[in-house]
Amino acid sequence: MPTPHDTDADVLIIGAGPAGAAAAAWLAREGYRVRVLERDHFPRFCLGESLLPACMQDLAGAGLLDSVQRGGYQAKNGAAFRWREREATIDFRDRQGPGWRHTYQVERADFDQRLIRVATRRGAEVEFGVTVTAVHPDARRPRLTRIDEHGRPRTLTARFLLDASGPGRVIARARGLARPPRLAPRQALFSHVDDGIRDPAYDRDKILIAIHPREAGIWYWLIPFRGGRASLGVVGDPAALARHGDTPEARWQALLDAEPCLRDLLRDARRRRPLGELQGYATAASRLHGPGYAVLGNAGEFLDPVFSSGVTIALHSALLAAPLVARRLDGEAVDWAAAFETPLRRGIATFRAFVEAWYDGRLPAIIFHPRQPATLRRQISAVLAGYAWDRDNPFVRAPHRHLTALARHCGQRAPAGSPP
Repeated sequence: MPTPHDTDADVLIIGAGPAGAAAAAWLAREGYRVRVLERDHFPRFCLGESLLPACMQDLAGAGLLDSVQRGGYQAKNGAAFRWREREATIDFRDRQGPGWRHTYQVERADFDQRLIRVATRRGAEVEFGVTVTAVHPDARRPRLTRIDEHGRPRTLTARFLLDASGPGRVIARARGLARPPRLAPRQALFSHVDDGIRDPAYDRDKILIAIHPREAGIWYWLIPFRGGRASLGVVGDPAALARHGDTPEARWQALLDAEPCLRDLLRDARRRRPLGELQGYATAASRLHGPGYAVLGNAGEFLDPVFSSGVTIALHSALLAAPLVARRLDGEAVDWAAAFETPLRRGIATFRAFVEAWYDGRLPAIIFHPRQPATLRRQISAVLAGYAWDRDNPFVRAPHRHLTALARHCGQRAPAGSPP
C-alpha cells in the first residue's frame, strides 16, 4: 500500500451527489485526504426528491443531518395512493421496527449542494466541471484521468477509488461491468410546478402516487415542496405513453388531464421549468467492487422512481463503504464481497421485489385492500420507509413470497400489470 505522500489523495471520489458527498464527509471527518471530481457545476437540477426515513440514519452517520435539518424542507411522513375513486395511505409513523418515522421532500439542487459543502468544510477538495475519461483500478495505486472544461487533462493517483458518478457509471462502463437491468424499460416525463393547490384536504406531508384510471403500468408522482412548489411526473412503458400524443408536450398534457385527482388539484398550477424526459433509466452492474475501488449508489444499480429508493441506496452504500475504505487504508484486509457488496445487494433486491410487485399488480392489490392486516401493513410500511435491510421483517427476508401470498389473500385476480 503506498503512503499518503506517494499519491494525490487517499481517496478519489467520482461524483459529488449524495453518495459521493456522504462518503467524502465521513472520510474527511476521519482525517483522510479526499478529492471529489464532479462533472457538473452545483447547484444543478436532479430528480430523486422524495427521501425515505431510513436516509436520516445514514445522513446522521455521515454527520450531514444537521445541515439537512437546517434546510427548511417539506416534511414527509408517508405516501398517499390514488386509483380511480380508491384512496389508500402508507404512514411511516405506523410501521414495524425502530428508527426514523419521518423525512423530507427536497429540491435536489439545494440538497446536494448542502451535502457537498459539509464535506468541503471538513477538508475534502472538490473540483466541479471536470470529466473522468479513463480509470485504471489497481489494488495498490489506482489512478484516473480527468479533463477540465478547457480540455486540459490530468492523471491523479490515490490509495482507493469510489465511483459515485450516478448515471455516468464511470467504472461500470470502463470495466465492462454494465449488465442488462432486470426491470423492463420505462420512460418518465417530469417538471417542477408552482402547484397552486388550495384544497384543504391535501396532505403536503405525503408524496402522492396516482395510477392512470384506465391503463395499467402508467402512474404519476406529485412531490410537494415548501413554498407552494412541487415535482410532478408521469411514468410508464414508452409505447404506452406514446399513444397519448405525438410529442412529449402533448403526451404530458393528455396524461395529466386523464387523472381526475391531479387534474383537480393542479388546475391552477404553472410550470417552473421545461418538460424533462428520461428513458431507459434502470441500470445494473455485475460487480460493485474490484482492485482498489468500490461502486456506490446509482453508479452500480438504479431501479425505478416509484418508491424513492435511489437516494436511500446511495447513502446506505456510502455508509457501508466509507468505514471499509478507512480499514483498508489503515492496512487491514477487507472482504469487500462479504462486508459491502452482498449486504448492499440484499436491500436492493428487496426494493426490486417491491417495484416488480407494483407493476405486476400485486402491491396495488395489497395497498388498496380495505381491510389490511395491521401487522402486515406495518411491515410493508417499514420497507417503503427504506428499511430494506431489516432482516427481522419477513417482507425483507423473502419479499417475493410474502407479497405474492398477501396479494392472493387480498383477492388479486386481475391480469399481471393491472391495478386491483
